[in-house]
Amino acid sequence: MKRKMKIEDLSRPAQQLVTLEPSDLLPLPPPYDEPRPLKELTEEQRQRYEASLDGIVGLGVTKPANAQEEEEFVAKFLSGLKKLLSKENNWTFIQPLLHSLDYCVKCQLCNDSCPAYLSSGKQEIYRPTFRPEVLRRIINKYLKKENSLLARLTASNIELNFTLLARLAELAYRCSLCRRCAQVCPLGIDNALISREIRKLFSQEMGIAARELHEQGTVQQLKVGSSTGITPKALANIIAFMEDDIEEKTGRKIKIPVDKEGAEVLLVHNAGEFMAWPENPQAFAILFDAAGIDWTLSSQIAGYDAVNYGIWYDDVQAARVAVHHAEAARTLKVKKICVGECGHAHKAILVIADRVLTGELNIPRESALPLLEHLVLSGKIKLDPKRNDFPVTLHDPCNMVRLMGIVEPQRKILRAICPQFREMEPHGVDNYCCGGGSGFAIMQSMNFPDWRNSVSARMKMKQILEAFADVSEPAQNKYVCAPCSNCKGLMRDMFEFYGATRKSGIFYGGLVELIVNAMVDLQKPFLTWEQL
Repeated sequence: MKRKMKIEDLSRPAQQLVTLEPSDLLPLPPPYDEPRPLKELTEEQRQRYEASLDGIVGLGVTKPANAQEEEEFVAKFLSGLKKLLSKENNWTFIQPLLHSLDYCVKCQLCNDSCPAYLSSGKQEIYRPTFRPEVLRRIINKYLKKENSLLARLTASNIELNFTLLARLAELAYRCSLCRRCAQVCPLGIDNALISREIRKLFSQEMGIAARELHEQGTVQQLKVGSSTGITPKALANIIAFMEDDIEEKTGRKIKIPVDKEGAEVLLVHNAGEFMAWPENPQAFAILFDAAGIDWTLSSQIAGYDAVNYGIWYDDVQAARVAVHHAEAARTLKVKKICVGECGHAHKAILVIADRVLTGELNIPRESALPLLEHLVLSGKIKLDPKRNDFPVTLHDPCNMVRLMGIVEPQRKILRAICPQFREMEPHGVDNYCCGGGSGFAIMQSMNFPDWRNSVSARMKMKQILEAFADVSEPAQNKYVCAPCSNCKGLMRDMFEFYGATRKSGIFYGGLVELIVNAMVDLQKPFLTWEQL
């Protein structure tokens, strides 16, 4: 049940500050309107982990064993906070961080831009300005030593203790970093960046990060080559399988180039595609072969996995992965890096990497979407739109569209090859996050997936249902085009959670698959609904 929350409540003892009731959540249309309680933690999990924020555990902060451990926990946080606010230790993001901390006027214009806040029924703790205000008060009281009387008079007091910090750490993982709030702010305040910087403080200074992002993410990627666990040897086996599969599907014998020195393009996929959606890299191979593009994949460590989870929680890990990506390109002497259908990889390689890739590592980098647009609209590949004559809508990945402004290439393609293409509302730079951004799609600990599907992804589910409202019968197959591996991962779980394929005939997939499906030179359809 919703209750009035104050910032200072976050440091006060309570078994659970917020309980998410199904009746409070954003309504969905029938047959998705059945109230569904969120999964509760076991008693053992409650005893071990700090879960008093909202009864959800995504991060899993363990409780201190005694008062000394609690004091050390708080001291480490304050030490890390000082570093976070110093140019020497946070040269990467200090300017936008200080701007966002210092100039927010708390007008709350950003509230209704946040899908988690709206989907939760406007729970106060999910409001975009809530967690930044917690951090701001800690800074004012414990670093700037603001006068306690003044703090009380201005209602800006807060008590720093383990409970507050553990709740703040979890709260940083209730924001998908979609930055829709930053887009609507007239002062450019980036509350998502503050959430990300809170995550960074806990990771870099206290060793606390989501296991799926750190141990199973960047650490594994730097060790074996991919966050999926795919080694270079396993990659070779997967590529051999893909070549056989392409021949079986199309009758074409295509040799996928790997480690081709001096190629024009080094194509880097999110390695999740190789494992979960191999039809995506297969489609790229078919299309590039047909278009005569001089390209290659890399088998070098991290060179075949565009993933960089570091951008969601840790600057050091992000920089290490980015350097490996550039090293793979430099070693092969390619002309440029081209990023496949992965939104966060776009942000990592094309935007954030600018901060660390200098000199000979500053290799030209671009998105695959404009190249795909050129191949479709130039007429170089003969395409028949009738092959995609089923309802299609487009999900806009936040990092490609809102962050980078890549809005039209994917739309021009879909308008050209999908006769029944329709937009979601809102769309483009105003689109809502899929709900799986910032690592949410891969975080599977305890009851976090239930929160993700019920709250974080709820607005996206509503958008998709509304886009297909005129063709809602399950017998009519429908396609959500999501040119992002992370978003597809979210949709896989979300559609299963809500039974969307069974109830409404809704499937999902990438963009390049639709292009290849429309190629007139192929005897059989490339897409088969049974495999989606």
